[in-house]
Amino acid sequence: MGAVVTLPRRTFCLIRHGETDANRDGIIAGRTEARLTARGRAAAAGLAILDWPGRIAVFSSPQERARETAALAFPGLRATVLAGLRERDWGRFEGRPLAERPDREAPAEGWEDWSAMVDRVEWAIAQAVARSGAALPVIVAHSGVIRAARVLTGGGAGGPSAQNALPLLFAPVGGGWREGRLFTDGPARGRMG
Repeated sequence: MGAVVTLPRRTFCLIRHGETDANRDGIIAGRTEARLTARGRAAAAGLAILDWPGRIAVFSSPQERARETAALAFPGLRATVLAGLRERDWGRFEGRPLAERPDREAPAEGWEDWSAMVDRVEWAIAQAVARSGAALPVIVAHSGVIRAARVLTGGGAGGPSAQNALPLLFAPVGGGWREGRLFTDGPARGRMG
């Protein structure tokens, strides 16, 4: 990967948008606009009652599902939209069942190259951190963005997708990173983990 930017060694939070019709139906959405379901809107609104740690600065993908989630989750704050936080462009696979999605790291043939996505996510996270000042950067984006962040923090891109509307904290620890849930006892109480 052509790392021009180095991911800042600073804690940040990533949240996958609320459940969409594409998530519910097992469809590849990518850059295609998918709509939040009633369940997705309720989960996003549930984030608004959490006891967030101190000041936060909210950032969002430009895609509607992420922007709507950010607006419901943080009604008193305006999310800064960063283009680099958009979901991966899956080209001709968008609208097809998830089972038909090609391997993430396969050579791109009409869809966005994985290493290019990781590079743009790295830049976008670095921008969010730089623009957040002393506040915790809270980024509302997509499953692919979270997978890219996992790669950037020393993990892997495999495994199941991140849960919708679940705040994940990425924190530098020693020479590496730790990923964990920001709130350990659910949205009802919202205790930090």
